[in-house]
Amino acid sequence: MSEESGPVSETPQAVKMKKYGINEIPPGSFFTEPLYLDKNFILAAPEMPFSSEMAKALKDWEFADVYSAGDPVENYAADTDSSASSEISDASSQGDIEKIKRAEDFYNGFVKQVDTMFKMLAIRDELNFNKMAEIVKNACDIIKEDRRYVLRAMKNTLSGPNDNYLASHSVKSTIISIIIGYYIKLPNHRLIELGVAALLHEIGMIKLPQKIYLSNRPLEAHEYKSILTHPVLGYSMLKAYNFPLTVTLAALEHHERENGTGYPRQLTGDKISLYAKVIAVACSYEALSAQRPHKEAKDGYTGMLELLRNEGKMYDDTIVRALVFSISIYPIGLYVLLSSGRKGQVVDVNPENPRFPIVQIFGELTPDGKNKVTETSPDGLHIVRPLNRDEIGQD
Repeated sequence: MSEESGPVSETPQAVKMKKYGINEIPPGSFFTEPLYLDKNFILAAPEMPFSSEMAKALKDWEFADVYSAGDPVENYAADTDSSASSEISDASSQGDIEKIKRAEDFYNGFVKQVDTMFKMLAIRDELNFNKMAEIVKNACDIIKEDRRYVLRAMKNTLSGPNDNYLASHSVKSTIISIIIGYYIKLPNHRLIELGVAALLHEIGMIKLPQKIYLSNRPLEAHEYKSILTHPVLGYSMLKAYNFPLTVTLAALEHHERENGTGYPRQLTGDKISLYAKVIAVACSYEALSAQRPHKEAKDGYTGMLELLRNEGKMYDDTIVRALVFSISIYPIGLYVLLSSGRKGQVVDVNPENPRFPIVQIFGELTPDGKNKVTETSPDGLHIVRPLNRDEIGQD
């Protein structure tokens, strides 16, 4: 079933690495050691099963083999080795702290501004495209200048129980959409239109009772049907406010899927507008990696893998790739365990390879006393796995 491969790099993980053909691995198997893609990129930890969905996604992305120092087994057995790791020190240099603080102020202010706008919209029933475009233009300028700090601020800022989910989701989806828009080189006026569309893509929700879309219980059949009406409600609202057709269509189509399984019109492929395709990916990634009243947040890496699997081909591959290359498979802001045993945080993408982002290493300092920032690579320092909140010592 497997063949021993010679050492493929100088890393300890590679010394006894074995190659497994994807078609040879029984679905649902647990590997006794981490499972790697391209011999160093971590694909699954021992507690994660190798599912048939994962196998299909790998084959769709033209991968034939995976690598592990362990063996596939039927049941997962927890590793009792609990070797201690060093505590995380101050995560940033003074310059980074200032930039992150500025990014946090921008992000929090953006959410507050949108929250106020949504509340006033419910009272005054008015919305102006030019005002929205000005808000988004300012956001575009800041994101272009401080993209990686904005993403870290967005990751580090936790929503409280009383926060407006609709505002925070809309802002996060907008930031991600704008980043994708920059990557696919949209001209400025289209980038602003995309940002406005992303900011208002859920606007139809304000016509529904909050208790429905913030519910932490399974929805009743009639409540679920109400939720399904929000794209049409949003389209009608924006059309009444004389927003551009490109923006109104994005609100209508952001839940459409490439394979025709979306709603409200079951559109397929090229029948879906570009802004809706971008927002579908941004909105879905945000939903996968964000805390909700009814679910815990997944880490950004897990959310990214789910999008990469693109089960059923729901999303446009070009847009998914744009997200990956803009944010990396290990998204900016993610706390990670490194092959050196140190902990760190992803602080930027590697434009040449999204599998090996740039990380800040906690506990290793440069000669001037700052936390060390370095590239990861297939033959050197690399990410072993994401860290959960308990492991990084955060509340």
